[in-house]
Amino acid sequence: MATELYAKAHRKIQDIKGPLLFLEPVADVKYGERVRIVDSEGREKSGQVLDVGEQAIIVQVFEGSDGLDRTGTAVFFTGDIVKIGLSEDMLGRVFDGSGNPRDGLGEVYPEVERPITGSPMNPVCRQQPRDWIETGISAIDLLFTLVKGQKLPIWGGPGLPLNQVTMQVARQVIRQSGENLVVVFAGMGITSREYNYFYREFQDSGALANAVLFLNLADDAAIERILTPRLALTTAEYFAFDKGRDVLVILTDMLNYANALREISSAREEIPGRRGYPGYLYTDLATIYERAGIIRGQPGSVTQMPICTMPNDDITHPVIDLTGYITEGQILLSRPLDRAGVYPPIDVLPSLSRLMNLGIGKDKTREDHRQLADQLYAFYAQGKELEKLTAIIGSEGLGATEKQILKFTERFEGEFLNQGEQPRSLQETLDLGWDLLAEVPRSELRRVEEKYIEKYMPKRAAVTEVEPVGAPGAAGGE
Repeated sequence: MATELYAKAHRKIQDIKGPLLFLEPVADVKYGERVRIVDSEGREKSGQVLDVGEQAIIVQVFEGSDGLDRTGTAVFFTGDIVKIGLSEDMLGRVFDGSGNPRDGLGEVYPEVERPITGSPMNPVCRQQPRDWIETGISAIDLLFTLVKGQKLPIWGGPGLPLNQVTMQVARQVIRQSGENLVVVFAGMGITSREYNYFYREFQDSGALANAVLFLNLADDAAIERILTPRLALTTAEYFAFDKGRDVLVILTDMLNYANALREISSAREEIPGRRGYPGYLYTDLATIYERAGIIRGQPGSVTQMPICTMPNDDITHPVIDLTGYITEGQILLSRPLDRAGVYPPIDVLPSLSRLMNLGIGKDKTREDHRQLADQLYAFYAQGKELEKLTAIIGSEGLGATEKQILKFTERFEGEFLNQGEQPRSLQETLDLGWDLLAEVPRSELRRVEEKYIEKYMPKRAAVTEVEPVGAPGAAGGE
């Protein structure tokens, strides 16, 4: 490596800890500056300045510090920051966690180069989200609608089908939107089996043609996991704001990202926060999540679906907790539903989409969408409470209405939630929702207007009214 290609060279390494090099201070070095590291045998690695202090300059090595030593290693400061070359030719390609091609199809010739840190979006220029994205999953489309420009994470415990749900969303979003939408998929710390699964699913479904994949394997350098989501988001911003496309960014698994951040923090001997994570975990996650949105007056949007495993099903885990603060809702997977064979096992009651109202309704989805979703949610919540009561007192103590709500709950889980991998259109989902409401007496439909009942309720459902108190089988009757 010719040193004249670089503005500065440095050989005074104080220490090497994990993926970090600690160098003696040198003038004119910037935070975030890109560096090249050459070991004693001439092998090159890349890195970035992580900290510039009075006592030391800290450099993070993207490929890990294996093979580096304090005396034979040279560090060259480039005077530039870490960038990625971007081009429409990236569609259909697979890259590693550092942005290098992983599919054997050669280099991509860039149209532009952009810093991976991105440019902050001026809050004044942000446009309020107003359009929805169809995922083909009934529970999401009807109850927790995904809106363009939103950040809507999916959480689930170990062993739950997070990968399958993630791929189903990716495939079906592309299928429903055609070529108008691009999926940028970032896998962090995934196993070889997961890599093969994701790659095969994208390829076999034809979705790869409208996707860009960044895949960091579990045996790759942990430091790459810090780069991977930023590479993906910079790519997404290019397609959204340069090319006017709607982009869905899927980030999996954010727990692996946070663990890599904790590893670096530990190597820097920083004071740990909750469960050993650095005190700036919230700020760091925000630099990723807040890169979603829409710019006023420009076509294109960046929508995020971060995927995060909940260790021990703990929803209070720091990564889950802080993600919930920053994002606009959550989709939670249920272990009991998974054990019961329901797929996708979406836990309706704790799930939420805070921006849902902005993307649904007349001229967007359908006029009855909000009220239908509210009524289904209310009956399902009531039904789950009745299931607990039935386990104590038995079904004999329930009235006719309560039994009908229990039947609704059974059908809701068995038919509405348990749709398998077959996509449903929103029209099919809405019609199924009204069909389920036909299980309940009409007088109990307190969250939907009469005009919608008349217009959308199946004609077969001249729904049974509540039996009078005291009648056989009614609540309180003997």
